[in-house]
Amino acid sequence: MSQQDRQLKQVLMLENLLHANELIAKRINERLSRSKTLLINMISSPGSGKTTLLEATAKALGEEMHIGVIVGDVATQRDYERLKTCDIPAVQIVTGSECHLEAAMVEQALNQLPVDELDAVFIENVGNLICPAEFNLGEHFRVTLLSVPEGEDKVLKYPHAFRTSDALIVTKVDLLKHLNFDVGLVKDYAKSLNPNIHIIAVSAFTGEGMSEWLEMIRMWRKEAFR
Repeated sequence: MSQQDRQLKQVLMLENLLHANELIAKRINERLSRSKTLLINMISSPGSGKTTLLEATAKALGEEMHIGVIVGDVATQRDYERLKTCDIPAVQIVTGSECHLEAAMVEQALNQLPVDELDAVFIENVGNLICPAEFNLGEHFRVTLLSVPEGEDKVLKYPHAFRTSDALIVTKVDLLKHLNFDVGLVKDYAKSLNPNIHIIAVSAFTGEGMSEWLEMIRMWRKEAFR
């Protein structure tokens, strides 16, 4: 088989995979829409603070919403174990060599959650700004996190993640006094890729921006199930 034939085969395989993924994602979205369970897909680089933000979110919404979490990691269950201490239903997906979650994985995980009893489910995707952006998981909304230590240029280096997201959460803003990071520049970069993206600067450590993040979740739930 020639190099050209191999490349064509790989392209066709990817197209088939994405098509099958879309069919399952549609099924997930329809199922959760019927149960009025908001599904939010959170993507980011490793260490951006997804788990910490979810811990703070679970604590803040504890008496207002019933939430569940699906945790995706290449290895270990460390984030899952942290979130379980928040007294919320959680399911771990260990992908092994896969750098992203796919809709089929999420559908199986949802079967392990009391979906009909939940107001929202958060997907903590595998830490990666490339592959997860390619796969629809049936979410109602997608959030990309960018932490202050990562630098502003990640928005332009990984544009698809920000172009396909409904919101950008700039995390760890309590570190701004220690690092050279321009939140305004990040907003400009993100808006140039996606004029409709909602941008919130948050510190789960100090609580800065948390009220705006929580209000957006409430707003999304109303929008999704009008």
